[in-house]
Amino acid sequence: MNDASYHEPLGTPLTDQEFQQLAQLIQGQLGIQMPASKKTMLSARLQKRLRVLKIESMQAYVQWITDPVTAGQEYINFLDIVTTNKTDFFREPVHFDFLTHTLFPQLSQLGLGQGRAVKIWSAGCSTGEEPYTIAMVAKEYEAQLRQPFKVDILATDISSRVLKQAKNGVYGMERISPISQALRKKYLLRHKDPNSDKVRMGPELRRMLRFGRLNFMDGEFGLKERMHVIFCRNVMIYFDRPTQQRLVNQFCQHLEPGGFLFIGHSETLNGLDVPLELLQPTIYRYAGRS
Repeated sequence: MNDASYHEPLGTPLTDQEFQQLAQLIQGQLGIQMPASKKTMLSARLQKRLRVLKIESMQAYVQWITDPVTAGQEYINFLDIVTTNKTDFFREPVHFDFLTHTLFPQLSQLGLGQGRAVKIWSAGCSTGEEPYTIAMVAKEYEAQLRQPFKVDILATDISSRVLKQAKNGVYGMERISPISQALRKKYLLRHKDPNSDKVRMGPELRRMLRFGRLNFMDGEFGLKERMHVIFCRNVMIYFDRPTQQRLVNQFCQHLEPGGFLFIGHSETLNGLDVPLELLQPTIYRYAGRS
């Protein structure tokens, strides 16, 4: 058989000590819990990276990435490796129904969307499916309203790799399957090559979005503006309860009084000391601190 049919031998798996070093780094820098059950997964992901870098020793890589003096750009690549980026268009559709039938009408009655834009933050936007979905829902509401309804969407993630894809707004046909044919015709652009399965989000959607890299473990997030709506869905499941409580309270500092927080269907704020009122499962309203 031809040896070219095979990959180079994988480097040695992570030792328990190396795993603990990386787990502490990930917990400290990202707030993400890394229990022992994740060791095999992390080791497999890192072995792929070692092949790219042509590094034979896992020990050498761990020493490199845990030293802030030498890590450099590879530290960003490491964060990309360990973060999970599962997302879909129109994921958890009840949230978008709530935007259309409850939240947008309430904000419109307050005069928002005309002179002053509705500000929405997609926190942990991954490859962009969530913020582009929000943009489509907002444009559809604007058409229903029959007057301008301005929405400004901030989309952030810690992963530079997924942010690059989100900014490009290019997706394969399999990724856009949850989007209706009517919305595809309105807002998506087909590739000029008829044999390509790629589509791009249209310019009117892309104009509504701005992207930035943000680490939830950073003190004030580097944001000075207040939002009317924050989506942070299926992100906090990776954090311990004290980190969840700190993070939600920081979100509240960036919400306008009366603003809304959306979390994922597998998450709950029960038992956390946070100034939020539950409207319906996974949807909360910030009344403001007394």
